[in-house]
Amino acid sequence: MTAVIRTAREALRGRRPVAAVWWEACAVGRSVRAAWRGPGRERDLVVQSLKAAGAALLAWAVAGVWLGDPMALMAPWVALVLVQATVYSSVRQAGEQFAAICAGAVIASAAQAITDDRTGALALCLPVLMLMANWSRFGRQGIYAATTAVFVLASGTAVSAAAVGHRVGQAALGAAIGVAVNALVLPPIHLRDVRENLAALARESGDLLHTVATGLREGDWDAQSAAGWSSDAARLGRRLDALYAARSWSRESLRLTSGPLRRLQGAPTAVPPEDEDQRWSRVTGNVTALTRTLAVTVDEHRTPKAPEGPVLDLYARLLALIGDACHAEADRLLGSSAGPRREAETETTMDELHRRLQEGLREQGQGAARTAVLGTLVLQAENLWAEIVPEPDESAGQ
Repeated sequence: MTAVIRTAREALRGRRPVAAVWWEACAVGRSVRAAWRGPGRERDLVVQSLKAAGAALLAWAVAGVWLGDPMALMAPWVALVLVQATVYSSVRQAGEQFAAICAGAVIASAAQAITDDRTGALALCLPVLMLMANWSRFGRQGIYAATTAVFVLASGTAVSAAAVGHRVGQAALGAAIGVAVNALVLPPIHLRDVRENLAALARESGDLLHTVATGLREGDWDAQSAAGWSSDAARLGRRLDALYAARSWSRESLRLTSGPLRRLQGAPTAVPPEDEDQRWSRVTGNVTALTRTLAVTVDEHRTPKAPEGPVLDLYARLLALIGDACHAEADRLLGSSAGPRREAETETTMDELHRRLQEGLREQGQGAARTAVLGTLVLQAENLWAEIVPEPDESAGQ
């Protein structure tokens, strides 16, 4: 399989449009496999999509089939867009959208009564409604005022209070069905996203530290390699932003949701504490600072130079062990662990490497510039070590 992917990559090199389609198809395939394998973000998206479709069909069945409304467009349209990522956002947006739809229906009807012409009514009301769409009270739902006006005027029905009330009633019906489906049928709970983003941040930090360690140990790194490490560190920053967004979604997803329904669907009941976000934010900052220091040392226009010889190999081994600790943290967040014995052995080895690096920092004779760089690198590794392998709490046993 790897050989097939490599062959395809070589064949698509230089064909950017075809390559883009290929990689997008691969991404879709990975998402489908992830949704099939088990719970996760991909499966959550499938569930929400099917719920939105189901809410629209239910609204159509009620308004168009059961009530026999020949213009039952508004109800399924509103129900479709109100199956949002959280129950709270569905309720909030239902209020905003209902207000926008009422404004659109009333203003469109008034414009048609004034002009007695659909084209003239559109010309009169749409500029006003598009300006209203930017009103903060409507949130992101302001555009529905203008689209409602288009639907009302395009339908060709007579302007009357009953017609306006009919449109508003359909919107209320669709909103009620959309919110009810989202709240009662597998309500979206985003607690899993926090844990997955934390674990991904830990694993990607470990991967980057392993990559840096391999480059330092093999001695074939240069400005291009250091630039690649800095780019990978920037991706850690974007992963951290995703973690903050997931934390916000997790808090919102617990609002207005029923505890029994959450337990019934087997949703996670807890997330790692918010202190973990700050901890991995500091880890990301230290990894970024480390890669930036290495990038400076290979810049021919800068004075600092990277240390050489056995002390650099020791530093690479220390980074590799810290990367192992990051991977262990990722496994712990996902429910598995390397075991206390393995962790104790890793910590003992890290202690020994740290001691030897401190000795090398005192004894090496590579010049003040290299010594300063090594001191900076050791300090950044110590900061990483303190965050990823925290010291035991001595007061706990007292």
